Order: sequence, then C-alpha cells, then structure tokens
Amino acid sequence: MAGVTDRPFRQLCKKLGAGYAVSEMAASNPQLWATDKSTRRLNHEGETAPIAVQIAGSDPAMLAHAASFNVDKGAQIIDINMGCPAKKVCNVAAGSALLRDEKLVAEILEAVVNAVNVPVTLKFRTGWDRDNKNALSIAHIAENTGIQMLTLHGRTRADGYKGDAEYDTIRAVKASVKIPVVANGDIASPQKARDVLKYTGADAIMIGRAAQGRPWIFREIAAFLDTGTHLPPPTVIEAKNVLLEHLTHHYDFYGERTGLLTARKHIGWYVSDLVGGETFRQQMNTLLDTQTQHRAVADFFDDLASHHERLPYLS
Repeated sequence: MAGVTDRPFRQLCKKLGAGYAVSEMAASNPQLWATDKSTRRLNHEGETAPIAVQIAGSDPAMLAHAASFNVDKGAQIIDINMGCPAKKVCNVAAGSALLRDEKLVAEILEAVVNAVNVPVTLKFRTGWDRDNKNALSIAHIAENTGIQMLTLHGRTRADGYKGDAEYDTIRAVKASVKIPVVANGDIASPQKARDVLKYTGADAIMIGRAAQGRPWIFREIAAFLDTGTHLPPPTVIEAKNVLLEHLTHHYDFYGERTGLLTARKHIGWYVSDLVGGETFRQQMNTLLDTQTQHRAVADFFDDLASHHERLPYLS
C-alpha cells in the first residue's frame, strides 16, 4: 500500500469509519529521510490519533534509530513491516524476507521495543513459502520480545497477492498468544469481515486493497458487525463530494504536478466499477492540470447523478 495510504487517504478512511490507520512504509536508512517522498511520509500534521508509523529494514540498530526518530516526529505507535512481498524490499532482506531468519527477527524486535516508549506492533505473513510457514514461531518471538499486537496476512511471501488468503494460520496464531491479533487478507466485504473474525477469533481485521476507491467500506463493515444489516451504497452525490474533498487534500499535500499524476490512480479506483467509469478513466488520464482534473470528476458524477441516485456498480 506504499504510495496509497498517504496522510490524505488515511484521514479520509478514519473519517469514514476506520478506527486505526497505519502510515506508508518508511525506510529505516537515515540517508533517505531527507527525500521529498520520505518527508511527506513523515508529515503527520493534523492527523487524527492514533498516529501509527510503519518502518522497514533489516538492520536492528538502524530500525531502532528509525523508530526513535519517528516517535520524535509524532508517532504514537511503531509498526514493523515483515509482510511486504515486493521484490525491491525483499531483495534487500527486508519486509517478508526477514521471515527466513528468526534470529534476526528476534534481534530487530527486541532492539525496536527497547528503543521507544510507545507500543510496537508487527505486520507479517504466514511464512516464506508454503513449505516454510513459521508464523507460530514468529508470533511467539514477537510476544516474548514485547510486541503488543500482531497483524497477520494469510499468505506467504512467495504467494505475493495470488490465490486466496488462508485463515487457518491466523486462527492458530490467535489461539497461541495472549496479545491482540489482527486478521488481514482478502477481506473485501462486510460478510467476509464477519466470517473471518468468527473463524479466526481475531481481535480485529485490517483492510488494505479493498479500500482503494471505496473508503466507505469501513462504515459498511462497522454497521454490518453492529446490526447485521447492510448499508446501501453511497449516493452518487455523496461519492462525488467524498472524492472531490479527497482530491483537494491530495493536491494540497503533493502540489500541482505530483498531485495531478498520483491522483489518477485514486480516481481510477473510484470509478473502475461504475457505469461509464473505464471510458472516463481513459479520458481523465489525458488531462494536464489539477483544476481540469477536479472539474472533470465533478462533471462525471453530476452526469451519473442525473440517471442514478446511488452509485451504479457494474457488478
């Protein structure tokens, strides 16, 4: 979710029902902290608490320093990434690549926990590949070193995002530790959220890709878990207002050029499953300034609203 869960998007998700949101993955290498990308990722100005910052790397001392640095910048929770399957992360022995070295995992977790006075959590996967699932062992190491919460994605590093997430391992981890466990992977509907919580016994669920273009999924899940009933899709006008507000904050955060280009993927996610959405997305990607882009989005939803009260999903 790097490049997606920036501050404007996190704020929007919290506004629409997410109880907790974790920052994009921040590098532990101090030489990268002064880049424009890292500076934005470390910007939590006005962000709704709790502020949780995810760090990634493979050197215990460097990660401990990064944790302390981010706490000084306002982080109230530090999350360690041992779940990212991206090659550019795993090729430098970070993210889920760390799961192959349990001794190093223990050294990293202990170093980070001892470096800060805020809760430290761990995001990880079920193992390196399907023949080497060691989530139970990693969970026990984490609990023994003082990690206060686990978030487990139901795939191995080798799986990437292919196939279906499995929840048996999450269920086993939850039964074997006393700290909270969060279930993650393929949770894209209120019913799936309920079923995963029931099956795994997890304390919470984490939504990732399913929130792209659908930030109201958090309130939909909360309502279903609370009442057993489904909220109707947003009205076209509400969705328009949500997206336009999102774009305004996005442009303010990134500036004109970067804001224009990075907004395209968000707009694409919002409209991809809507009637006429693909045609609009292709046209929108040719626009060359944020004002025109913003106006085109408004016009698209106004046209939808003239034919539909609520979002007209294709499926």
